[in-house]
Amino acid sequence: MVTHIAHTLAARSRGFHLITEEILAVAGSLPSTGILHVFIKHTSAGLCVNENADPDVLHDFELYFNRLAPEHMEGMKHTIEGPDDMPAHIKAVLTGNHISLPIVNGRLDLGTWQGIYLCECRNRANPRKLLISIYS
Repeated sequence: MVTHIAHTLAARSRGFHLITEEILAVAGSLPSTGILHVFIKHTSAGLCVNENADPDVLHDFELYFNRLAPEHMEGMKHTIEGPDDMPAHIKAVLTGNHISLPIVNGRLDLGTWQGIYLCECRNRANPRKLLISIYS
């Protein structure tokens, strides 16, 4: 059996934002076993699972991603929506647009220090649409 839930995240600033609890609140009661799949319907933001305890990790992510795909990079052509346009697409490709997580005993089976993150790559982002699917 599968359940699909459409959800819109409020607009957030550029960076990495822990959204585990928001996803769980929207998903509601989870089956005893299954898979929780989350897909983001955008090309300038992504999703990832990573460290959720030390805030320095979020700072370091932002630093590293900005070095990989800097704004105002010479030769960039896709700048229709501003200098962060193409770098946002590159960063989103690096993080990916979906995650799948195991559900065990009615809970997400995340590691001790893991959380679900919205990887917002735009300087002035809009709300982000997600599709949350629960497979049981």
